[in-house]
Amino acid sequence: MKILKTLSILLVMALAVPAQAQTVDEILNNYFENTGGADAWNNLESLEMTAMANAQGMEIPVTMIQTKEGKMLLKINFQGQEIVQQAYDGETMWSTNFMTQQPEKADAETTANMKLQTKDFPSPFLNYKEKGFTVELLGEEVKEGTDCYKIKLTQEPRMVDGKEVPNVSFYYFEKENFVPIMSEVEIPSGPMAGQMSVSTMSDYQEVDGLYFPFDMGMGGQAIMIKDIKLNPDLDDSMFVFPGDADGEEGED
Repeated sequence: MKILKTLSILLVMALAVPAQAQTVDEILNNYFENTGGADAWNNLESLEMTAMANAQGMEIPVTMIQTKEGKMLLKINFQGQEIVQQAYDGETMWSTNFMTQQPEKADAETTANMKLQTKDFPSPFLNYKEKGFTVELLGEEVKEGTDCYKIKLTQEPRMVDGKEVPNVSFYYFEKENFVPIMSEVEIPSGPMAGQMSVSTMSDYQEVDGLYFPFDMGMGGQAIMIKDIKLNPDLDDSMFVFPGDADGEEGED
């Protein structure tokens, strides 16, 4: 009888484990499958997001454009004036100085770190092995009252104040639909150095077959997505430093 009881327990355990266990690749495969399919994500060449950011009670229109080849543009409309907060044409990163309203090129370190981020489009988890990233399933946690898988993402090291530092972030994928609802990354420098910067993602909606979060929070700042366009017609000159676009040499 004891032998039969032991065999029964082992059988139940054997049947239960496959139903409960999830590998990190299974979780990521489910994520891409549930949000449109890996092929559709791989075929995405560019996207344009328009949003409304809430900064200290003030609503600020935001537009962000990203391309598969690494170009990006982030601009805001502040008191009726359009300001480029970040732009990158694949080689040069620049922004608008709020005081002088003149375009300025970023330093070499900031530009190098931006170049690393180009691999994040449209998701750092898409083809992560080919990108040289590693992922690790750390277990399960409850976030925002939701059961989640916690995944550690390790990307290429960044440069901070002339030193190479690890580039590690943590993502929480909810267990029902396998979509990320939160991410955490350690702030590497400044007065908040060592603390975790938290981003949240919710209200996933379909856009031409792919699903995106339309309600986000970054560092405590709420961002509501208003519209997303996939593969829009783009003028490459919008990414280029104005002096270079005019055929002039800009200042570093």
